[in-house]
Amino acid sequence: MTVSAPDLPPFDLDFIRTQFPAFDQPTLDGWAFFENAGGSYASRQTVDRLTQFYTETKVQPYAPYPAAILGGQLMDSAHERLAGALNVATDEVHLGPSTSQNTYVLAHAFREGWSEGDEIIVTNQDHEANSGVWRRLVDGGITVRQWAVDPITGTLDLADLDELISERTKLAAFPHCSNVVGHENPVAEICKRLFEADVISVVDGVSAAPHGLPDVSALGADIYLFSAYKTWGPHQGVMTVRRAVCQSIANQSHWFNDGEITKRLIPAGPDHAQVAAMNGVVDYIDAVHDHHFDPHSNPAVRCDRVHQLFRAQEQELLAPLLDFLDQRVDVRLLGPNDPATRVPTVALVPSRSPLDIATELATHKVMAGAGNFYAGRLIEAMGVPSAPGVLRLSFVHYTSKEEIDQLINALDQTL
Repeated sequence: MTVSAPDLPPFDLDFIRTQFPAFDQPTLDGWAFFENAGGSYASRQTVDRLTQFYTETKVQPYAPYPAAILGGQLMDSAHERLAGALNVATDEVHLGPSTSQNTYVLAHAFREGWSEGDEIIVTNQDHEANSGVWRRLVDGGITVRQWAVDPITGTLDLADLDELISERTKLAAFPHCSNVVGHENPVAEICKRLFEADVISVVDGVSAAPHGLPDVSALGADIYLFSAYKTWGPHQGVMTVRRAVCQSIANQSHWFNDGEITKRLIPAGPDHAQVAAMNGVVDYIDAVHDHHFDPHSNPAVRCDRVHQLFRAQEQELLAPLLDFLDQRVDVRLLGPNDPATRVPTVALVPSRSPLDIATELATHKVMAGAGNFYAGRLIEAMGVPSAPGVLRLSFVHYTSKEEIDQLINALDQTL
């Protein structure tokens, strides 16, 4: 089910902000947070879930006594509920310590089944986590082909992808959207082309998921990754892997875990408390849904409704910021200036040091970041030195109009 924009209910920002303890903290009072692409505030539900596990069930889970039984149930529930929200099977959800480590493990798992001369495709639009680990395989005889961005727009052309695919192509790794350019790639179309060519798709959703969790089945991604600490949750990397794909690659866990599909790609024992706290991510989505929409039993539908609610709110707030930047001649915006085609992660090339500007913004109680954000290949492809890099401004649905105004006024005085 898809809710069209005119059918969306009014967005209740006051309710939303009550779900985040950060907005109650005196030390953060008056500060506008525009570095969400590096990590969002944790929801109250996540904090409560962590507290519950550490205070009630901080024992070895799955043992035959009440605290351990409950701990195991909470961990299992996290997998089940995330799977429902993402519209995949429960045993297709894998939780590791970070997206960077998850991709590192994936690269080793796939390499064992490939032969010298086999090919993979990577982009220079990616965060290094979904690029560098695959590029390293060239040392082991794998041919790495680069799907390059347009140096002006920073976007990817599907025609270029078609030219890169050959009979020896095994896998293609690309982002749902860039953590610098912000443009949303047509993931479903890309995955369809790769599937028809018998090429595994690995989609980095780290920069897209904070703006609404995706329907992975609808996207058609064989593998989809994102970071929970950027989606109001604990510091975990979420990875969905199509069951047939997971069963076809080499076990990376202990030999005796080979038959347990959700353990094959997690080499070490999981962080029990943080896995259980992943329930808080879904708790928050459910709370937002139930406050704004009529009841619905399908978790994927609830997630899709909330996704659209978030995106509509973000686009409304992003428009005046892009309009302001469009009028400036002293700054270059990387990526599109249309809020409908990008997420609210905005990278700027100013006429002076990005770090100096970020430092000055802090005097206006605006939190922003400067650097290359592990996307040095992309920045340099667009003619920008990876050092000092760019000024990056990023927000999510809990940002207010007043904070956007605060940012624009601060930029007007510091650019």
